[in-house]
Amino acid sequence: MELSQLIRERRSIHRFEEREVSLDVVKDLLDTAVWVPNHRMTQPWRFIIVHGEGRKRIAELNPKGKGLLKSDPEKAKEAGQNFYNKMMNVPVFVIVVMKENPVIAIREEDYASTSCVIHNFSLLAWDQGIGMVWESYGFMHEAAFREAVGVQPGEKVVGSLHVGYAAQVPNPQKRVPAADRISIIDEA
Repeated sequence: MELSQLIRERRSIHRFEEREVSLDVVKDLLDTAVWVPNHRMTQPWRFIIVHGEGRKRIAELNPKGKGLLKSDPEKAKEAGQNFYNKMMNVPVFVIVVMKENPVIAIREEDYASTSCVIHNFSLLAWDQGIGMVWESYGFMHEAAFREAVGVQPGEKVVGSLHVGYAAQVPNPQKRVPAADRISIIDEA
């Protein structure tokens, strides 16, 4: 597919088919995705792939029901079950983590580069008929999540990528044309 068409047609996928995604394909896509601009070549990213029964590590965290436990245990149980089902319906999670450099300028550049890796991965996956959504839910910064998936001290979770074959492809959302956001300076 032509690159401009691929960029315009890619969608964030929230519902997946009950179909496995080959780990070899995910690894190959990541191997290509890392070819991004990275000013100081720090290459700070690392990937944690969670699939199969390993998904229970995330699904059993139950952040949705914790706040309701004392006030409404029944709703807490229902929220927890809904969360569990939602997480178990994701064929593969790719947790993208970044080593946090103590120098703010380098850390910001590294975050931008790591974000580019995620975007490259999304385009490469879409080109192979695989959908994903880049999630950044609050609980991925909590100790329980970090421990469950093996995030190390000094690493930042940049995103949890939910990866699989699309059960439903949403319609495109309107974008503001770049022309509406361009400023041109042509005088001294």
